[in-house]
Formats: sequence, structure tokens, C-alpha cells
Amino acid sequence: MSALPRLVVALGPTASGKSALGIQLAEKLGGEILVCDSTQVYRHFDIGTAKVPAVEQRGIRHHLVDIVEPAEIFTAGDYRRHALEALGDLRRRQMLPILTAGTGLYLRALLEGLADAPQRSEEIRARLRQKAEQRGSQHLHRVLARLDPEAAERITAADTQKIIRAIELRLLTGKPVGEIHRSGRDALQGYEIIKIGLLPPRAALYARIHARTAAMLAAGWLAEVRALVGSGIAPGAKPFQFIGYSQLRQHLAGRLSEKDAVQQIEQATRRFAKRQLTWFRKESGVHWLAGFGDAPEISAAALALVKS
Repeated sequence: MSALPRLVVALGPTASGKSALGIQLAEKLGGEILVCDSTQVYRHFDIGTAKVPAVEQRGIRHHLVDIVEPAEIFTAGDYRRHALEALGDLRRRQMLPILTAGTGLYLRALLEGLADAPQRSEEIRARLRQKAEQRGSQHLHRVLARLDPEAAERITAADTQKIIRAIELRLLTGKPVGEIHRSGRDALQGYEIIKIGLLPPRAALYARIHARTAAMLAAGWLAEVRALVGSGIAPGAKPFQFIGYSQLRQHLAGRLSEKDAVQQIEQATRRFAKRQLTWFRKESGVHWLAGFGDAPEISAAALALVKS
């Protein structure tokens, strides 16, 4: 075993049980959770982002959740800065950091560092925002697909903010986003990093995605969205583009039936899980476990990996 302090990373697709596994490991090993999720950083958007309720955290402290308001822009660089601060705090208190990672870009930003990307061009951004307003985000996504097919594959057509940034980087540098991200990084030092990947059977994962969607709705997800819409948060705020929040807003506006909204949420979540797996399979040094994180045999195997 290395003399360096350990950093445990539990990664995998949505609904694979990363949170449950992280909590079990933290209980057994004296750890705390660092959430690596681009949706859970936003306050007020709770049920649909699958934040672990306080009663289910079993007394384990969770970091990097609810740190920005919905109107704020939050980047991978911001995540890295907050995560490094949290890691420093845990190291001082001699607690094991356990990262539950669903957002591959944030994980890469923390572990491998960030490229030296150019500053924003407000002129380019203004032009692209105007195009989005006139012709929709789908048009911008098609533009991105011509300029940078790899980025277009990774970014959904609804994520206007990321599409604009990717096109902006391509225009400013003449390089694809992936090439920029792979250059000039400052990797995380001073840890023995143990990566544990969850890989449940696809049919079982999809069944759990559907069951979780139903459970979120039963827990009051629609009422949460209704309250958020009426709270004064700008309609263009990024969290309203998240899977589920977008469809439920359309339902509340009378543009989608509840049945169609649920079907679209399930489909979008399945596609998201596929994209996550595509990303994480490229991650080096992952110990893959073929099951869900809340299964006793999987948590036992993960514990053995960390202790080995």
C-alpha cells in the first residue's frame, strides 16, 4: 500500500448506486463524501437531481452540494477549486475523501487539471445567444456538430450554455474542445487514487431508472418544480434545463401530458446513462464491479479494493 493518503472515487452511470456505496465506505473507513455532480451544486433543485436527503446520509458529511444559486454560472474550474478546498479540509482532519462521481468532466478537471483555455468573448457569446433565441438550441447544436463532432456527441442539444462555450472555444482557438482539454493540465498530486466503477447490467439499470423516476414523482418532484417556477428564478437558469425539470415545466405549461413527460424523462435519463458509461470507460485505472453500489457483494468487493 502506498504511503500517500488515499482518495477513493466511486464512479458510474446515474442510478447505479454511487451514493449508497460512498456512504457505506465512509461509515466503515472513517470518510466523508465529495459529490462530483454538475446538477447537485445548485441550491433548491433537490428531488430531480437525486441529492441524498439528510435522513439518508446516516450522519456522513457531504461536500460540494448546494453551493451556488440557480442563476450563477458554475464551471469545471469552479468545481476543481471547491473540491481542492474540501480535500485540504479533509486532509487536515485526517478523514478519508470518497468522491461519488457522475459528471466525468468535473472528475477529469479535479484529477487531471484543466487546460489553459482562452477567456470568454462576450461578442461571440452574444451572437450565439441571439442565434439560440432566434433558431433554438438545436440549431446551435448542429453548428457545433459541424465544427466539433466529438464535443457535440458529449453535449446534449438542450444544454445551450455548454454548446455556446464549445463553439466559442473552437472559434477562438481553431481547435476542438477535446484537444484543448487534453493539453496543459496540472494533475492532482499527493494522493493514492483508487477508482471503483459500477457497471450494473443494462436492463437492470434501465429498470432502476424507471423506478427511481416514479419514486421521485411520488416524493413531490412535480410540486418542487411548480414551486421553483413560481419562485422568481429566471426561466433561462441552467437548472431548468436539467433532465426532468425541463419536461415537468412543459407539463405544467400544458405542452406535455404527464404520461409523455414521464416517458421523455425516462428516455433522456437512459441516454444520459449511456453517455456517462461511454465517458467513464475511457477513464484509466478503474476497478469495474458488475452490479449496483447498494448490493452487499458489491460494497464488500469495493471495501476489499480500498483496503488492499
